[in-house]
Amino acid sequence: MLISPAFAQSGGLAEGGFGLLPIIFVMVIFYFLLIRPQQKRAKQHKEMLGALRRGDKIVTSGGLVGTVVKVTDDSDTVDVEITKGVKVQIVRAMVADVKGKTEPKK
Repeated sequence: MLISPAFAQSGGLAEGGFGLLPIIFVMVIFYFLLIRPQQKRAKQHKEMLGALRRGDKIVTSGGLVGTVVKVTDDSDTVDVEITKGVKVQIVRAMVADVKGKTEPKK
């Protein structure tokens, strides 16, 4: 009829690579909205765990609030006092937030 058979069979614009353009665009959007912020948060959390010191007020991922009593650099655990006389050992990665930082002793 009005469209030649050769043009109708070729797919028109899809032959020039424009078919992959939306997929690439969606991947770029996912990178900037999901992947990059997650990597940034993971880096900040790792730096926070590396900066833990004795006397810091922390919150664990389980919701416990306590004060760091002992930090060993080569260990993956931290001793935390959750109330007077009650000390627990927690895995360093489970520290969710540091509420109060102490000044390092000179």
